[in-house]
Amino acid sequence: MVSWQMNGVAHVMRLVYRRKFVTEAAGIRTLRRPKGPSAPPKSLRRRWNVTSSRVQGFDVHRIGKAERAIVYLHGGAYTSEIVSQHWSLVDHLAARTGFEVHVPIYGLSPKHHGLEALALVTEVVRGLGKPCYLVGDSAGGGLAMLAAQQEPDLISGFTMIAPWLDLTMSNPGIDEIEPHDPWLCRAGLRPIADAWTGGLALDDPRLSPIHGDLGGLPPAQILVGTRDITLPDCRLLRSKLGANLTYHEQEGAIHVYPLLPVPEAKAGRRAVVEHIRATAA
Repeated sequence: MVSWQMNGVAHVMRLVYRRKFVTEAAGIRTLRRPKGPSAPPKSLRRRWNVTSSRVQGFDVHRIGKAERAIVYLHGGAYTSEIVSQHWSLVDHLAARTGFEVHVPIYGLSPKHHGLEALALVTEVVRGLGKPCYLVGDSAGGGLAMLAAQQEPDLISGFTMIAPWLDLTMSNPGIDEIEPHDPWLCRAGLRPIADAWTGGLALDDPRLSPIHGDLGGLPPAQILVGTRDITLPDCRLLRSKLGANLTYHEQEGAIHVYPLLPVPEAKAGRRAVVEHIRATAA
């Protein structure tokens, strides 16, 4: 049973946010939109000891201090800044796991591109001096998998929430899902994807992890809803990874549902915490 809250949020998304991606022109406008602030909010600073450093010229914020670490990579189609819903998940992860959470503020398109972001994340992972767990949503989920492919020995496990696994968006299963996704459209995402490549091919395995090496990965987890155009590639990855992937598919849920103010989010966040505890033990 899909909650009324989920249907309500889906309605709002269709009215307010889908317009950012509904056409190629809309996607270009979204790409060119000025970026907002990315600093941790005051509410988070009141609850946690938050320290910041610079890596490769980008801010990296650490929430809490503990022996074990999570690196969190925010979504936003690689062109939108970190927002309050992301910080809320960071707060939740720190509180429920007891881990410190590192949040790299990677550069966004059109000014920056994918290889820069991957280089930043891998340097953050290496610089921790201890194994870490990766969590990423949407675009950040794809980036988390790319980092896991780069540094599998330094990562105990990783969670991807509705990850953008393939910048080509060529999976034929998307045709069936797209009319029911109230938020995302390929037309508007295509110019954003093109900008993120930095001149590389969309299917370059350093940008689209589903085309990369899938052997030897640490334990993975996916959470995705059935009204989400990332679903077909999540299912494809499930078929490729088999038992190494813990897979959660939420009926009627929309994009990145564990970040939304809906009842389904509670179970989703609980599953993430459980996976972190199990694989990082």
